[in-house]
Amino acid sequence: MTSPASPGGFDNPRQNVTFPSNGGSAHGYLAAPASGRGPGVVVIQEWWGLDDHIADVVDRLASEGFVALAPDLFGGRVAHDSDQAGRLMQELPVEQAAQALGGAVDFLLKHDAVTSSTVGAVGFCMGGGFVLLLATQQGERVSAAVPFYGVGPAVPRTYRGLRAAVQGHYGERDDFYPVEKARALEEQIREEAGVPVEFFYYPAAHAFHNDKDKLGTYDSDSAELAWSRTVDFLRENVH
Repeated sequence: MTSPASPGGFDNPRQNVTFPSNGGSAHGYLAAPASGRGPGVVVIQEWWGLDDHIADVVDRLASEGFVALAPDLFGGRVAHDSDQAGRLMQELPVEQAAQALGGAVDFLLKHDAVTSSTVGAVGFCMGGGFVLLLATQQGERVSAAVPFYGVGPAVPRTYRGLRAAVQGHYGERDDFYPVEKARALEEQIREEAGVPVEFFYYPAAHAFHNDKDKLGTYDSDSAELAWSRTVDFLRENVH
């Protein structure tokens, strides 16, 4: 795995790239496969920020052959407890974040290392909601959307503009987003967007994929299965 850009002294040491966004600039963490080229994927952070877990997800996607970019939606800030994370999420202007994510799509589709004509999007917790918002706003430019237990202010009210295939990963014991809501969301997307939709449900709680285990809910079996499904799905749908 190689990184197409080197660290540039930003507030968050994980930031290694700057890209245009809504007339200004946004920052993020970018990684490419050892081959130097591959399909593009946007990775969207949890409410903790662009932390080690999200950077690791980017690196793991790069090791699977993708050029992956995680925009830093919190401007270099990383939360260290749930109260701080909740405040950062609530203070985040949804439209401003959506513009940064749209800039990330533009950046990847124009990048010399990206071989695909569309991008995939993978997000966790708050980022799971933003995955669905990004895919709905970007239409055919996002061909695969993968929300992991998506919650937060960015969850769209309607999915009529969504064109991506959707693969969701949700916990049956999720106290933040009850499984009944996830099942209703699955049906809403299927009915409103008319795209291929498949949600998987795991015997796990919220944030079961986060092996940094900040909530004490990491489930290795569920995480490994969800990850293998995600990689296969991205390979099938991002070209």
